[in-house]
Amino acid sequence: MTCCHYYQLSSGQENIFSGDVSRLRYGAGVTRELGIEAMSFGLSRVGVFTDTRVCQIELFQEAIQSLEQSGLTPVVYDQTRVEPTNRSFQEAAAFAIDENLDGFISIGGGSVIDTCKAANLYSTYPADFLDYVNAPIGEGRSVPGALRPHIACPTTAGTGSEATGIAVFDFLEIACKTGIASRAMLPDRAIVDPRWTETLPTSVLAATGFDAISHALEALTAKPYSDRQPTTHSLPRPMTQGANPFSDLFCREALRIAGENLVSAVTNPSASGARHNMMYAATLAGIGFGNAGCHLPHAMSYPVSGKIKDYQPSGYPDDQPICPHGVSVILNAPAAYRFTGVGCPERHLDGASLLGADTKNVSEIDAGEILASHLENMMRETGIPNGISGVGFDASDVSTLAEAASAQERLLAVSPRVLKDGDLALLYTDALKYW
Repeated sequence: MTCCHYYQLSSGQENIFSGDVSRLRYGAGVTRELGIEAMSFGLSRVGVFTDTRVCQIELFQEAIQSLEQSGLTPVVYDQTRVEPTNRSFQEAAAFAIDENLDGFISIGGGSVIDTCKAANLYSTYPADFLDYVNAPIGEGRSVPGALRPHIACPTTAGTGSEATGIAVFDFLEIACKTGIASRAMLPDRAIVDPRWTETLPTSVLAATGFDAISHALEALTAKPYSDRQPTTHSLPRPMTQGANPFSDLFCREALRIAGENLVSAVTNPSASGARHNMMYAATLAGIGFGNAGCHLPHAMSYPVSGKIKDYQPSGYPDDQPICPHGVSVILNAPAAYRFTGVGCPERHLDGASLLGADTKNVSEIDAGEILASHLENMMRETGIPNGISGVGFDASDVSTLAEAASAQERLLAVSPRVLKDGDLALLYTDALKYW
């Protein structure tokens, strides 16, 4: 099967790709069906993972009422952390063990959904924390079997965590993000109600929207799955298998929708239609990168988030410095795409065009620059900081950031352009300031 010339199948290389998705329920008002969906798993005592802000929103009470009306007992855990850490993951897992839950429901952004995934994992198969964490930071061990049912209800329009088997966290001991990746953590249901976007501050909508764009762009431009060595029966096919015809479908549609709606959704708060469309784009992008993987912008973002100094954006908790995940990713994206453009120029141009850039009568040699410049324009229009210097980093931080990013093997492995020694430092230098 050769769906396009990007996939050159040959003897000795991979010729099979995977497509794993959560069963999706999408539409305004679908939150009211949460109880029915939970009942379909035969659940009774369910852990409802959320945070202190979300649980005060009227839609959250609608979700709880749906569960109670269906005869379930919801046990609420509202101590999830925005940008979770290894410690907050462990605290959530301890709660799940103590409460003897038979199922899990996450109602929140990616931080909440990822925390719920980890709580499900470590309460179902207790282990040393690093056992399941991605190598080389952790052991990268396989999840032993199926987890308890998990229904994910996203409240932000960006992370796509409801459609992936990935949970990301700040590893405090090394001041850098990493994660856990397993198909076993893929939520069984994704209940996606776009009404949640009407509650988001514009700064949060911008951050999460760029996260969705980044997911789709990175998965679309990732190294093709057909470049990998073939999977054997003793080596499971990784979720981060590289770009493939299945993920391409979701990435392209996510980029088209986001290109038409993100700026309007952020700059015109009354544009509920644009906000709703961004919720759908985020889920599509989640399916895309969940079956292909992300590469350089995400690899570079993890040290930025983990080593943030004193940046405190509006719309987020102000009790600690924080760089929202979507912001940390998009701040590195223009520099990354100027570098990777030569790896698959036609795909960089495709992504730029889907986002609304004029790509007529341009040379492929300019593909990375065209995509990067268009992203910069979108960043300026939506109030994103000007490079990583805009969140407090300077040239003296470059070497430390580059060293930390070099450990993100899962992400770097699918970059469409191989990195050499010193490249990451140059990329961070380029990402300091754009305009």
